[in-house]
Order: sequence, then structure tokens, then C-alpha cells
Amino acid sequence: QVQLVESGGGLVQAGGSLRLSCAASESSFSGKTMAWYRRGLGKERELVAIITRSGARTYPNSVKGRFTISRDNAKSTLYLQMNSLKPEDTAVYYCNVFPSSESTYWGQGTQVTVSS
Repeated sequence: QVQLVESGGGLVQAGGSLRLSCAASESSFSGKTMAWYRRGLGKERELVAIITRSGARTYPNSVKGRFTISRDNAKSTLYLQMNSLKPEDTAVYYCNVFPSSESTYWGQGTQVTVSS
């Protein structure tokens, strides 16, 4: 059974930090390339960070140097450390396999709000 439960979001001032977690079922996580995505209000879902099963990481320029993705394979858990947050980082954040599409199962996400 697919399980993706995101947590750790909240309200933070610009420049602050948050750490997101994603608890996944083993079948949803084991051996898979995983990613964090986000969807801002009125925007399309966008890719935030990717991590392969061996730990190789990729980031878009918009978050590079500020966000760090990591994984604990023993716990089937994905993390996203977000530093130097900006108001434009405000969005609902989701974890999922990479690649994913809108037809893929998605969890409820966790809201991140960055105030200026």
C-alpha cells in the first residue's frame, strides 16, 4: 500500500529554517529515486530536490545552496532541510518518487509559509 505522509511545515520568517519529513511505506521508498515537490497558490507543482537511492542529489537553481535533501533508507523516510527561506518558497510541499505525474498518488503535503 502506498503511503506518503509529509510533516514539519509551518510559518517562518524570511531567512528562517524548517526541516520537512516524509514517512513512506517501504514499497513506496525502497530502491527508488525520491524527490520533494511543491505547489504554490495558483501555480503548477514544481520539483524542489531529487535524491537517488545511493544519495546523489540534484536541485533546481531556485533552491540550490539553501535546501538539502536526505534520506534514511532504514526508516523509509525522506527529509528536506530548508535554510534561508524566502517568501517565494511559500507552498505546499510533497514527497514522491521521481519522476511523478499528476496521476500518481500524492499525500496531503505540508504547508510552508514564509513571511516577509
